[in-house]
Amino acid sequence: MDRGHATTPQKRRTSPPASLERPNKQLKPPGPVYLSGNNTPNHVQPESNGRYLHNSDDGSDEKITPIVPIAAENAEWQATIERVVRNVVSIHFCQTCSFDTDTACSSEATGFVVDAEKGYILTNRHVVCAGPFWGFCVFDNHEECDVYPVYRDPVHDFGILRFDPKAIKWMPLEALTLRPDLARIGAEIRVVGNDAGEKLSILSGVISRLDRNAPEYGEGYSDFNTNYIQAAAAASGGSSGSPVVNIDGYAVALQAGGRADGAATDYFLPLDRPLRALQCIQRGETVTRGTIQTQWMLKPFDECRRLGLTSAWEAEIRKGYPKETGTLVAEIVLPEGPADKLLEEGDVLLKVNGELLTQFIRLDEILDTHVGEKIKILVQRGGEDVDVEVEVGDLHAITPDRFVQVAGGSFHNLSYQQARLYAIPVRGVYVCEAGGSFRFEISESGWLIDSIDNQPTPNLDAFVRVMGEIRDRARVVVNYRHLRDLHTINTSILHIDRHWSSKMRMAIRNDSTGLWDYTDIANPLPAALPVPQSGNFPQMDSTYTAAADIIRSFVRVNCTMPVKIDGFPRARKIGFGLVVDAEQGLVLVSRALVPYDLCDISITVADTIMVEARVVFLHPLANYAIINYDPSLVLAPVQTPKFATEMVKQGQSLIFLGFNQNLRAVMAKTTITDITTVAIPSNAGAPRYRALNLDAITVDTGLSGQCGYGVLLADDGTVEALWFTYLGERHANSNKDTEYHLGLAMPGILPIIDQIRSGTIPELRILSIEAQTIQMAQSRIMGVSDNWISKVAIANPARHQLFMVRKIDCADGMPHDKQSLQEGDIILTLNDQLITRVSELDVMYHSTHLSALVVRKGKELTLTVPTIPTTDLNTCHAVLFCGAVLQRPHHAVRQQISKLHSEVYVSARARGSPSYMYGLAPTNFITAVNGVKTPTLKEFLAEVSKIPDNVYFRMRVVTFDDVPWVATMKKNEHYFPTMEFFRETAQGKDLGGDYEWVKRVIETVDRDGQKINGVAGLPTEPMDESAWNGADNQEVPDT
Repeated sequence: MDRGHATTPQKRRTSPPASLERPNKQLKPPGPVYLSGNNTPNHVQPESNGRYLHNSDDGSDEKITPIVPIAAENAEWQATIERVVRNVVSIHFCQTCSFDTDTACSSEATGFVVDAEKGYILTNRHVVCAGPFWGFCVFDNHEECDVYPVYRDPVHDFGILRFDPKAIKWMPLEALTLRPDLARIGAEIRVVGNDAGEKLSILSGVISRLDRNAPEYGEGYSDFNTNYIQAAAAASGGSSGSPVVNIDGYAVALQAGGRADGAATDYFLPLDRPLRALQCIQRGETVTRGTIQTQWMLKPFDECRRLGLTSAWEAEIRKGYPKETGTLVAEIVLPEGPADKLLEEGDVLLKVNGELLTQFIRLDEILDTHVGEKIKILVQRGGEDVDVEVEVGDLHAITPDRFVQVAGGSFHNLSYQQARLYAIPVRGVYVCEAGGSFRFEISESGWLIDSIDNQPTPNLDAFVRVMGEIRDRARVVVNYRHLRDLHTINTSILHIDRHWSSKMRMAIRNDSTGLWDYTDIANPLPAALPVPQSGNFPQMDSTYTAAADIIRSFVRVNCTMPVKIDGFPRARKIGFGLVVDAEQGLVLVSRALVPYDLCDISITVADTIMVEARVVFLHPLANYAIINYDPSLVLAPVQTPKFATEMVKQGQSLIFLGFNQNLRAVMAKTTITDITTVAIPSNAGAPRYRALNLDAITVDTGLSGQCGYGVLLADDGTVEALWFTYLGERHANSNKDTEYHLGLAMPGILPIIDQIRSGTIPELRILSIEAQTIQMAQSRIMGVSDNWISKVAIANPARHQLFMVRKIDCADGMPHDKQSLQEGDIILTLNDQLITRVSELDVMYHSTHLSALVVRKGKELTLTVPTIPTTDLNTCHAVLFCGAVLQRPHHAVRQQISKLHSEVYVSARARGSPSYMYGLAPTNFITAVNGVKTPTLKEFLAEVSKIPDNVYFRMRVVTFDDVPWVATMKKNEHYFPTMEFFRETAQGKDLGGDYEWVKRVIETVDRDGQKINGVAGLPTEPMDESAWNGADNQEVPDT
């Protein structure tokens, strides 16, 4: 199971082994990999598949008992195990979105039946999840049924699921009896559960301690204010929620966690409080939970004496409880809580309501039965007796049971769990998913919103009221803090964009149904009409006066992608673009910044004026795009620079101007060191756009590696080349994306700019190939004649090279016959022009066919080679289904694959979704649904629309490496409604065509055939676009 942040090395859900190869079969999700924060304790680690692990600070308090071998079970144990296993279930579950301390996840765990008649299963709280849950359980005879949460404890690590007993037809149901009183030191026990993801595993051990403090699991969920039972059982991932049984078949404890350092130590939750909760639910009563917002720790008498416990009180405690070796001490007293200013950290607890008390269980009993009432507490503080009277609060009231989704983010009131972890008051609006407009820098979670639009937001109700008064597309000031650094107040200007998720939605937990009910609570106020704004550019204090004036041609670009398509790894990018026509508002940007047109673009001019922009043109190969803003809204001296028309040369002296990591312009004199033909490496995990067949410029200044955007200038300010970021491959070990910083000469871009200036969008055609340079020595060996080698030397004295076809794209409708180029062909001429430079390949852009002279297998051949239009290469339709993003295979897929199995390609998937749970991975192709072929998205939608909600269906899937398999998946429209994004004709558009992207939720039916609409909105969770997840979704300047 995945919860919170964990330190390295991580054992909860480990990453797959490093590999540059795509997996050959479908991928069972390995789970998100999270990096620990600075304040994460080094001794805490979570483990995979629903089990927590803990490292002790030191080994002194751990009484390790050797593992008891189970090979030779006696007859009595054999009979007990046979009875127990019928009650144990394997739980497969998802938390569909981040909530409180938990992140969205898909995992497996264990539970056991505690009421066969009413259908109740006991498991861990970290399995039941704090937030939206959906899942099913599998019994020992492999019968399956859905499970729904009916109770999750606010603090202790247990929860109760409900199932329909009538759904189990082939096995008599029995229930395990809970006997917390039988947990004793020295008792031999068995842990029966789904260990390490296995269907059933039986592990043995001996109880060694009953008085261990609850283990801490770092920044995620942790139990507290209870003792834990310790034993050696060597349980591992998936064993969470397993019953710990004695030889008589009674459940004496609940498996919860263990050590992360390899020691065979496990921690079990006592069953006193789970038994009480179960009995309340069986009687139809509310499970009352009381709190005074104080964390207590069980500490030994020697430490209590140092805190001021007098010998007289120690004697009385030892007399009343001869077997006790310690008592309870206040560890954390939350500010503004019931005990604030009454109790202090270090207070030794003596009596509650006149009763001598040393154990958590009795303290819980008193608190749970006195909610809303006052209790008397006697503590000893520095040797002095202190009597206080404290009102018991409602623990459920400070445990969030609702959240709001708005502008792409999710929010709820700060929980007692989080407040206790950081010793802060239980108040404030917590950002459980920092997405959309609220995608803050550095971290995706842990933020508290102090105010929005200069209005305080002390709680969720105030937050909803303030957000309801903000217009769509407004820019507002937000003050916020991080839980790890509450001393620092951060201030940001956020663009509240609600056109992708227009409605503000409230989700409220429904313990009767086990679902979260979504309701619309506010529509966005219409956006205000944009008005012209004025501003002035900063002036660079530089000796290169003419070159410094180029600053008036740069704008900052912020690009937000609502849905991950085309394999692009980020949800937002920030960088810079160069204005190429100030009168028309045309800006040249890198495709590493604006990868596709399903995006929202905002540009900042002169550090003062913010206006919207839209995509006009995407170059299929050369890594640039052109976007357009309304120049009438910009009252600033934006300048169209002068562009060079001649190619730069190696050794030429130029001025480098770029933008560093602080988004500041830097400048230096530099020299061109090389101009070489490059192809950006492909990404093995998930194909995505990359530049091909281009001449890249490198320079000798150190600034070139620090700056992702800029220009190379002549002394008079003429732009000789652009300096761009190129997105490369992802490293398998680190899951970090490589970005290359290279120069691109202007002469090759000018024809495209001139055409767009004239009001025409270029409709380019390309050869469906990836070419690489080949030197003359290799060419001669492969059959190129000396005559051609001499011609190459004359045509290109600087670089004696030709181009060889390295890879043929998998293109639609392109026949592979003798007239087609083949891999290994050496291109001599195209349309009778000798090809020795990348720029000479531009002849393909405006020709439907090319006359090509090639050398193939040592012989010269003349071919008539067709080109393909690039207008069809850009994605124009995407579908969200069961958490997966489906689309027509984009250009990068066709470049890296030899056969398209269908036009239903999995581009990304949301964590905690059915797609994630059932292993439908990015780079898979869906070829059929329930036996019906689905070659296109339209046919796929037609078939899945027939499937009722919450019903299994079959999909025939083919991996990227041509391995077929069959996936079964249960449809979930409640949390993951089917929706599609497509281009629609729009009025009033100038450049870039007359379309815009729209979203539509697709109707589906329930089991009774009634039409329903999914209730959840656009996923706010990070989405994995790679077969191995772990993409870096943080937003930082691309430098």
